[in-house]
Amino acid sequence: MIQALIGPLGQLASTWLQGRVETKAAETEAKVATARAKARIMEVSATSEADWEKVMAEGSKSSWKDEFFSLLLAAPCVIAFTGEAGREIVREGFIALEAMPEFYRYFLGIAIASSFGIRGAARFIGRKK
Repeated sequence: MIQALIGPLGQLASTWLQGRVETKAAETEAKVATARAKARIMEVSATSEADWEKVMAEGSKSSWKDEFFSLLLAAPCVIAFTGEAGREIVREGFIALEAMPEFYRYFLGIAIASSFGIRGAARFIGRKK
């Protein structure tokens, strides 16, 4: 009688164990598929970003915008060394800029940041927080 029960119980245990193995294999396969999908998304994102930067670099080759903003940003520094009259001009200029509407100052900042590279500006702004 006991031998008659051992066979079916063994088969039941074997079936249960097989089911557990298959479940674990399916879970592992799902984790691997998720990791591969995330890696692919990161790869596509990095490629798109590099392509965008390449297009922007090509577009700015014939542009004077970078040089203009460089001169504009350097002008107060240079003028400040021309004596008290120069320093007064710089002070008055910054007071005038501060009085400008906030949207104008943001637009000016965006224009300068885009000229020098938005990613670089974002890193700089991120450090200030």
